[in-house]
Amino acid sequence: MAKKEKVYGTHLKVSTKRAGHRIGGTVGIFVFLLVLALFMALPIYLAVVMSLKPVQELFVFPPKLYVIDPTLSNYSAMFRLCSDLWVPFSRYVFNSVFVTVSVTVCQVVFSAMAAFCLAKVRFPGAKAINAIIVVALLYQSNVIYIMQYMVMAKMGMIDTYWALILPSVAAPMNLFLMRQSMTQVPDAMIEAAKVDGAGMFRICWQVVMPNQKPALMTVIIFSFQAAWNIQGGTLVFSESLKTLPTVVQQAASAGLARAGVAMAAAVFMLVPPIVIFMLAQRQVIETMAHSGIKD
Repeated sequence: MAKKEKVYGTHLKVSTKRAGHRIGGTVGIFVFLLVLALFMALPIYLAVVMSLKPVQELFVFPPKLYVIDPTLSNYSAMFRLCSDLWVPFSRYVFNSVFVTVSVTVCQVVFSAMAAFCLAKVRFPGAKAINAIIVVALLYQSNVIYIMQYMVMAKMGMIDTYWALILPSVAAPMNLFLMRQSMTQVPDAMIEAAKVDGAGMFRICWQVVMPNQKPALMTVIIFSFQAAWNIQGGTLVFSESLKTLPTVVQQAASAGLARAGVAMAAAVFMLVPPIVIFMLAQRQVIETMAHSGIKD
């Protein structure tokens, strides 16, 4: 009896020790993620605080991380400054919305179709194309600015909406994510669709795509965020074709006196991506929690 009680006591101590390790590990992970979240939220917090500071608080040294006398004058000054331009502020909003929606739709459609071909269609050179896509992930867009300008100039697309939309349609990261997701689709599902007489286009959009909602929502988040920040650079010169990030940059270039206005414009620019992220993130979590594919 004494031996059994000793064994049970040993098992109880080991179980308690393991539970303590699990709790300690969970608390450590939670603290680490909390610190990381606060660090990532700091720029957004500073932008909101700066946008609410009056002009006299912008010159306080050392700068404070809070607002003494909050005001909305920076936001009213931002809209007043934009309304004084010879191009209406609504025009900049339309340009950004049009370019963002066009780029997002094109990236989703083209990335999905190309990823389906690379993941589920066998053809010569597929491995080489996949290798090229992986290598393309290493390059920044700044590397190809000169080549982009030369191509756009030859095609007569300088100073048009095409100069803002077309260079952003090809997104190697989105294509790579979609391809990696589609490789998880069972080949038996595609073969069954072929037996039923479905073509490749129908298989792509009616069989494979409904099971790719997490990947599609991720691509939408990345595409919208990148497209919303498009400025055009040296490809667009007409004031009527410029986007909101260009106006924000022009407001920020006026010096410290307009730092509050620039922060107000930055906060205004942050709202749509955050809204899209929250909506898409919820759908991604629900889709990944309630759906699955079994071979």
